[in-house]
This record gives sequence, C-alpha cells and structure tokens, in this order.
Amino acid sequence: MITPIMATLAYVVSPDGGSVLLLHRDKRPDDIHYGKHVGLGGRVERDEDVLTGVRREVHEESGLHAGALSLRGTVSWPGFGKRGEDWFGFVFRVDSFTGQAHEGNHEGTLTWVPVEQLYDVPMWASDREWLPMVFDDDPRPFHGVMPYRDGEMVSWSYVR
Repeated sequence: MITPIMATLAYVVSPDGGSVLLLHRDKRPDDIHYGKHVGLGGRVERDEDVLTGVRREVHEESGLHAGALSLRGTVSWPGFGKRGEDWFGFVFRVDSFTGQAHEGNHEGTLTWVPVEQLYDVPMWASDREWLPMVFDDDPRPFHGVMPYRDGEMVSWSYVR
C-alpha cells in the first residue's frame, strides 16, 4: 500500500488553442525538475479538494484564474520524489482563464509554447508518454501508473 503525496498538474491552453503555458524550471539548480518544462501545479493542501488545489496552483504559479477545467487523467508515480516518495497527480487541461500571466516565479520562467513545438522543449521523457492524451479529442480520462527508480521511469501502463 502506498501513501502518496497528492498533487495537481495543469496545462493552460491559449485562447486561440495554439499554445500551452509551461513553467521552465530554470531558477534553482537543486530542483528535481531543473531545466525541464512542466505544467503548472503542486501539492494538494490538507484542507482543499482537488479542483480548489489546481485553481490555487494555477493562480500562484501564473497569476491566471482558471475557468473551464477538464480532468484529463491521473498518474501514480511511485518512487518519483527526491527521497523516493510516491506521488499521485490529477492532470487537468485549462481551456479558459482570466487575467494576465506574469513572467514566472522563484522556480522558473513562464513560457507560451506553440502546440506544434510542445515536444521540442526539454521535459521529462516520461511526460511524452501521457501528455498527448491531455490534448487529444477522446473525452475519456486516462489513469496510469509510472514507477520511478533512481530518478528514472521504470515502466508505464494506463487504462482509459
């Protein structure tokens, strides 16, 4: 049995649908995500539900207020943390928002990446396994397991 750290991960889509807002983790060399482009998100707080958590994280990390959200899937990442902690993430697509994105935060720089160049930016190799399902037209959410060992993905399986 695992007792995972619960987290959210959100991919904000531009109003024209042509770009995705990513956080380039380029500020702290000791960051496990250093150098990679990631979605917006983080831990779900003890006193909040998942939707409140993803909305809070999007606002904290970008200044945007998430409007239309769709749960695209979940991923269990056993062993992913710096010290082998297990993580469980709720992956959302944000199709509308209000506000203006700022330039970034203490973790990194916010960047609008054109959808056609999404897989050209540095990211976790494992994200390439499930990220296409965040943006596809299949309405069914995916639910996957992606074990990690020593900072590397061991396997990937999912159902839809």
